[in-house]
Amino acid sequence: QVQLVESGGGLVQAGGSLRLSCAASGRTFSIYVMGWFRQAPGKEREFVAAIVRTGGSTYYADSVKGRFTISRDNVKNTVYLEMNSLKPEDTAVYYCAADSNPIRSYSGSYYPRDYEYWGQGTQVTVSS
Repeated sequence: QVQLVESGGGLVQAGGSLRLSCAASGRTFSIYVMGWFRQAPGKEREFVAAIVRTGGSTYYADSVKGRFTISRDNVKNTVYLEMNSLKPEDTAVYYCAADSNPIRSYSGSYYPRDYEYWGQGTQVTVSS
């Protein structure tokens, strides 16, 4: 089992920045991909960013490319999401997720169904 705990959400004005953290514990050696997803009220959960264990490649949704950066600290078993130039449409609950399937260790995944472990979520609100 893997446990994920997010932190760092909050209220920020448009154009501002936030950094989310996701601390993993348990069988962290089994994690091949770490991802961030978000869900706004009345909408489906959507992919934001992912980072793979093999090679550290990163992947982003078009809507956040150039503004958000995903990174990891392997010593701390923590993944970060640096969010800059925030927009009101970035308002959502942000979830950290982990995928333990090695088949995706190079390619990552954009699909929530591929991630077995999820954090509790952290609210990000961007005011206009």
